[in-house]
Amino acid sequence: MNNSIFQRNKACEREEENPEEGGVLAVWGSPSSGKTVVSVKLAEHLAKKKRNVILILADMITPPLPYLCVPSDMEQERSLGSILAAAHVTENLIKKNCMFYRKSEHLSIIGMLKGENVFTYPPYEKEQAEELIRQTAQIAPYVIIDCTSNIASDILSAVALMEADTVLRLVGCDLKSISYLSSQLPMLSDHKWDADKQLKVVSNIRKQDTGSHMEQILGKVAFQIPYSSEVEAQFLEGELLGELGLKESRAFRREIEIISREVFGV
Repeated sequence: MNNSIFQRNKACEREEENPEEGGVLAVWGSPSSGKTVVSVKLAEHLAKKKRNVILILADMITPPLPYLCVPSDMEQERSLGSILAAAHVTENLIKKNCMFYRKSEHLSIIGMLKGENVFTYPPYEKEQAEELIRQTAQIAPYVIIDCTSNIASDILSAVALMEADTVLRLVGCDLKSISYLSSQLPMLSDHKWDADKQLKVVSNIRKQDTGSHMEQILGKVAFQIPYSSEVEAQFLEGELLGELGLKESRAFRREIEIISREVFGV
């Protein structure tokens, strides 16, 4: 694709002139906290800024691809499973198994296809997950990994939290979400997880929820993402990569822009 992540252009050269920009971001948190929504909207925002970004969808239980966009918007449907099944993950292997979003020449996606699951491919090891993340970062300056909540059994998501430059740690505005995160955090206390790079994020904040109250429970948070009925509709209709045009989505868009600026410098 012209001007895509596989072809050098002036945009790529400008990115290389600004080494402070770019990096690997892992998005992790409690179930239904909005991990995929935030990952997709951040990737979409970077692509609109003409930054080459690869979005890795780590979920092998419920592949997110079917609710990102209509099938006709994707080109070259290949699977994350094919990459991790290899003895060694190389740049060429990743490029061959990237999917392209037809509406943006700067966004590529790696994930499981509709109907696939964790048993569709042979099991992989930590080494393949590490190679995938490191090699992807060589292909595109911006890498976003949409992790699953269960890092105890998901190797790729666990490795992503260790390998990423920054981690967004999402929690929803409900006691179940907070309870889940509290039960998982002790597993992240080891120095290998590098707590300093983990940024707390409260998501899906509705009008009746107060940020100050959430901070009393969670401590200081880096970002507060408001609820958007338009985003929810896109999620339910399988159009998560669609434009946000309603006035009520302004606060959501603004927070995504703030996160992008703080994490990636864009």
